[in-house]
Amino acid sequence: MSDNPFFAPSTLVYELPPFAEIREEHYRPAFDRGMADQLAEAAAIAANPEPPTFENTVVALERSGAVLRRVTAAFFNQDSSDTTPGIQELDAEISPRLAAHADAIHLDAALFARLDALHAARHELGLDAESLRLLERRHTAFVRAGARLDADGQRRLREINAELAADAAAFRKNTHDASLAGAVAVDSAAALDGLSATAVAAAAENARALGQDGRWVLSLKNFSNQSELAALTDRALRERLLTASLRRGLDTNGPLAARMAALRAERAALLGHPSHASYVVADETAGTVEAVSAMLGRLVAPAVANAEREAADLAAAAAADGIAELAAHDWAFYAEKVRAERYEVDTAALRPYFELERVLRDGVFHAANLAYGLTFTERPDLTAYHPDARVFEVFDADGSALGLFIGDFHARESKRGGAWMNELVPQSRLLGTRPVVVNNLNIARPAPGEAALLSWDEVRTLFHEFGHALHGLFSDVHYPSFAGTEVPRDFVEFPSQVNEMWMTRPEVLAHYARHHVTGEPLDAAVVERMLAAENYGQGFRTVEYLAAALLDWAWHTRTAADPVVADPEEFEARALAGAGIALAAVPPRYRTGYFNHVFSNGYSAGYYAYIWSEVLDAETVEWFGANGRGVRESGQLFRERLLSRGGSRDALECVRDVLGREPEIGPLLARRGLE
Repeated sequence: MSDNPFFAPSTLVYELPPFAEIREEHYRPAFDRGMADQLAEAAAIAANPEPPTFENTVVALERSGAVLRRVTAAFFNQDSSDTTPGIQELDAEISPRLAAHADAIHLDAALFARLDALHAARHELGLDAESLRLLERRHTAFVRAGARLDADGQRRLREINAELAADAAAFRKNTHDASLAGAVAVDSAAALDGLSATAVAAAAENARALGQDGRWVLSLKNFSNQSELAALTDRALRERLLTASLRRGLDTNGPLAARMAALRAERAALLGHPSHASYVVADETAGTVEAVSAMLGRLVAPAVANAEREAADLAAAAAADGIAELAAHDWAFYAEKVRAERYEVDTAALRPYFELERVLRDGVFHAANLAYGLTFTERPDLTAYHPDARVFEVFDADGSALGLFIGDFHARESKRGGAWMNELVPQSRLLGTRPVVVNNLNIARPAPGEAALLSWDEVRTLFHEFGHALHGLFSDVHYPSFAGTEVPRDFVEFPSQVNEMWMTRPEVLAHYARHHVTGEPLDAAVVERMLAAENYGQGFRTVEYLAAALLDWAWHTRTAADPVVADPEEFEARALAGAGIALAAVPPRYRTGYFNHVFSNGYSAGYYAYIWSEVLDAETVEWFGANGRGVRESGQLFRERLLSRGGSRDALECVRDVLGREPEIGPLLARRGLE
């Protein structure tokens, strides 16, 4: 169709995709043309009779695939944020085709020969530092994609990649469907005793949106321990809610995960690695399986000891209510009671001080102004992909236009769980593009006329995801392959975790933590107790996270010689016990049945990245507070030396540029009480 909006660059500001014109039927033709165009461009590069040069080979590859780049960004954003049965069906069809398309380019012998020749002579080409890095990274990508395999190896690799892409699409759909099916409905508001009136109203609104008028529905978040567990007084309902969360997806996604782990192990063996984990970390900042295993192993014993001490406190509180044995569905409830008694902080009572709009504008945006000089103007004249999604234009300290930020904050049936950042348009001087980035959260939609009040964890998530957004917005690179968050997977969480620090900085917290009705600031004494209470429960949080990271590690350190796992649930139990982290009352943050991070979203053998990045984060937070500079000056240095560089420099070199030395693990251990 000649009027397909993906066939030409968008004429909107910042090349924002023309969502008002995009219809579902535009996607397949755009994928067809996008892949055909890029294959033709790659073939022309490979067949060029001129000797290979950086411009006619590497830069030409960077410029290729414009239509495919546009449609891929819009499609997978919609698949995550506003999916439909048609989108899910197309995902199942298109994901294997995209895998085959990537293979067709990476396994083109003539194309690789040109790249290989340039790589061999790279130090004699007179390239600037970013161009040299692009050549090296492109060459590495081809080699890691199998360019040096023989014909039989490449044939099997293509088969594996296609199967894995199809399986990942199926895993995404299954998780979405299982989470919807697992939603817990009750027939009276009284059953939700303990939840705030706002949360009860939101559950009624959720039920209405799901076609269950007259009921109250608690939809499942993507992680194991649901936030309502901290407040619900009905123990049986708590058990029902947690069971629904932990059991979802096991029947459909359990066997799929086992198959995917086996295929990944086989692919790793083809590419010369003993396991998928070895293959993954070889191209990350961690470097080796041993380095990751040592770091995770060092944390297990002190984390478990902390959790067991916390469990003793909670068991005593539960015993006072006649509960003989603390269960997993009791933990959050009694942790909240103990926290309230010990620190005199009722986290549910704090929600009125964390209204979404105020946290966004007077918290997240205010912190970005303090640290980096940014200002934000909402653009209601620009149409996003869903009515909930709001577009903001971002301006630099000197008033110049920087990019667009799209905030899509509310949960809905068509959105997958969790929170994430997408790039719709990458920054690139080569392509002449500026960044358009999206943050997605899943905050319960309030009842009509009511304010959206956040939990403390949701406030943290808002700051965290905006850290990813800043990474994209501050990108200042020439080549699109290096834009924004195009960095090693075990580094990408670092800037977002650093941005969490602003939520508790006095000059930021005092600015946004105000009662949504009266405007009264949160009492300073409450703030002090709340910050002290922040450290309570580190044992639980660390064990919950480590259990998920070690479960991912167990799936992906398997070898090609290992048989396919027959019973994923039993495998989970053995893996956690073997790692010394099998606490019945602390389930992993994600179980296999809904572990989208590692089975469909690119974090396979990489969930360790959060705590690996937190080592750098803890160091940087200390640097911000103790380097003798003001916040604005420190922010500018952090932006120039690290956030703006994307993947154009080695990630750890950027960290050393900021800190002035090698990072150390001590601040992380102190933060998590693991010394």
